[in-house]
Amino acid sequence: MKSNTLLAESGKQIYPTNPAPGVNRCPSTDKSKTGFTLVELMVVVSILAVLATVGVQNYRRHINEAKINRSIADIKVIELKLQQFLAENDVFPNSLNNIGMQNLSDPWGNPYRYANAATTPPGLLRKDHFMVPVNTDFDLYSMGEDGLTAIPFTVGASQDDIVRANNGAYLGLVSEF
Repeated sequence: MKSNTLLAESGKQIYPTNPAPGVNRCPSTDKSKTGFTLVELMVVVSILAVLATVGVQNYRRHINEAKINRSIADIKVIELKLQQFLAENDVFPNSLNNIGMQNLSDPWGNPYRYANAATTPPGLLRKDHFMVPVNTDFDLYSMGEDGLTAIPFTVGASQDDIVRANNGAYLGLVSEF
């Protein structure tokens, strides 16, 4: 103990001859554990990128499903209003203006489309894969995410439309009809 005290007083540093495990005698000389390698960092960044990509895709899918469900709910509400108008007037209205729904937009910002089958020329009513009108009372639909549509369901622009078909027995995507 006296020799350590003498060395400490003389200004010399004392290093133990048997340091504890994991203790470096001279921190400035051991470079093996100073940080991550470039390869390790690249692996971590790659894993994070894959996880982010999967997460964003799932998020977008859920957002789109929510918009489709909202559009289906809106079409049901409009359909009820149209049925009420029919009960009160014995005819369907000529436009959504007659039931106060002209300002209602689908989740993508487009107006809902309506056509009274009794007053619309048959060539302008929505048609299924066999070119048969899908409704005998009225057509009611959203143009979907792309905002484009076509009368026949077979056209690509119609595939994302949310439609009322079979006189209300079907509500959903044209691609699933």
